[in-house]
Amino acid sequence: MASIELKNVTKIYEGFKALDALNLTVPSGSVYGLIGPNGAGKTTAIRHMMGVLRQDAGSVLLDGEPVFENPSVKARMLCIPDEPYFTSTSTTRDLMKFTRALYPRFDTERYEKLREIFALDDTRPIRRLSRGMQKQSAFWIALAARPEVLVLDEPVDGLDPVMRRQVWSLVMEDVAEEGMTVLVSSHNLRELEDVCDHVGIMQRGRCLLEKSVSELQETTTKVLLALPDGAALPEEGLDILHRSSTGKLQTLILRGREEDNLAWLEKLHPLFMDSVPLTLEEIFIYELGGVDDAVRKNVL
Repeated sequence: MASIELKNVTKIYEGFKALDALNLTVPSGSVYGLIGPNGAGKTTAIRHMMGVLRQDAGSVLLDGEPVFENPSVKARMLCIPDEPYFTSTSTTRDLMKFTRALYPRFDTERYEKLREIFALDDTRPIRRLSRGMQKQSAFWIALAARPEVLVLDEPVDGLDPVMRRQVWSLVMEDVAEEGMTVLVSSHNLRELEDVCDHVGIMQRGRCLLEKSVSELQETTTKVLLALPDGAALPEEGLDILHRSSTGKLQTLILRGREEDNLAWLEKLHPLFMDSVPLTLEEIFIYELGGVDDAVRKNVL
């Protein structure tokens, strides 16, 4: 089991701060969802985690050891990027042999067993495969390598629904049985909600929010509320992240514990009140999408 830490990591490209004192912790054995709008710095952060880029300031650590230019640490980590790289003549078997030479835990027997699941011709050039089949090839090799840390950037784009479920099943099996640590960067928040137990939200090169999914859902409440005629919500007393209304029915997104928020609202003698679970996608939208800078500062 292995944990990843980015401490005050800064990366500047020609005066632009791609990462701005980024602090991020991926707990050992967790499935961590890294989310954020386009340009937030997610892919740059991943390249630092994998030791592809050297930070201008700060540190990137795996179990307390620096990653950059550290082959023994890198041999414990494997990444499937959004656009996997391969030469024009590379086959899945060629990449398998290359990966096997780099990863001491590579399991050739498992590679052969996974052949039944992925059902690809591993002697066929990868460039002749569809995008979805190329992703299958990458997962085939990655799972056979048995890394301690698996980093995934938009991992299941191009896969059909059946193969998506199969791939996630295999990944979660390794998390449960081997204690593998997984970091997933994806815009498919509905899918992340099904597999992740921790989440980090990035914006402008910084991590705005980092919590377990259960804690995040417990501390953000969605309430449907209808108040008596003439009654109104006081300006103080609730931490309102978002408010909208349709007729008398108001929808409130509130920061804080559900029972505390409902107890406070009960004092207003509502005609109707109900608490509705928030999805990860809704939390992301209300944290970043369409909210003003004042709210964003409250998140920090």
